[in-house]
Amino acid sequence: MKTYTLITGASSGIGAAIARRLGGERSLILGCRDAAKVNDEGRHLVWAHDLNDVAGISASLGSFLETHQATVDCFVHSAGVVKVMPARLSDFAAVQEVMNVNVLSAFQVVATLLKKHNKGVLRNLLFISSTYSIKGVKGQAAYAASKGALDAMMQSLAVELAPIRVNSVLPGGVRTPMSERAFTDPKHLEKMKEEYLLRFGEVEDIVNAVEFLLSEKAAWITGQRFVVDGGQTAH
Repeated sequence: MKTYTLITGASSGIGAAIARRLGGERSLILGCRDAAKVNDEGRHLVWAHDLNDVAGISASLGSFLETHQATVDCFVHSAGVVKVMPARLSDFAAVQEVMNVNVLSAFQVVATLLKKHNKGVLRNLLFISSTYSIKGVKGQAAYAASKGALDAMMQSLAVELAPIRVNSVLPGGVRTPMSERAFTDPKHLEKMKEEYLLRFGEVEDIVNAVEFLLSEKAAWITGQRFVVDGGQTAH
């Protein structure tokens, strides 16, 4: 059996950056929707599964781990989708996808990793949340709800699963393929300049927090929401 760190959303954005940073020191399982979009030159395992299919996660991941004789000691849930929509125009299918990918899939992955095949190996869970879970934003009710649920789940799992460490990272505005539209809107950029006490965030700022929380330097930290936002929520 070989032990791996599992990262969902590993084909782009923050997830891909986390994989690049951790890949030099750890063996990784790169979770993604499309294996063709992962460019790791065969150095790591790739688990391809659409996380919107929550019901299929347990069988898919369980079979994958058994096939590769793999166990997982650390899980980073970085997969996420955003659907900007006013509440009055909400589409149930879109809201369901946001909840499935952002929070319910994470729960199913954790449940799978706690089963007999991986029992006693898991030691660190880390969820990539958002500052939207603690502040109001127009048109983001579904996304904010999913991230709030993710943080609430994190705190309960920290109590239930100790001494497994469970935390979440709450990024502020960071430029990624998912947030690109906001960074090309002049009005939104001007508003962001007023809100951020430091500079705009970079993906590496989030990766630094992830690397720390997965390390033994954070051995006495669990059940915490780690805000990394350049001071935005303090303003």
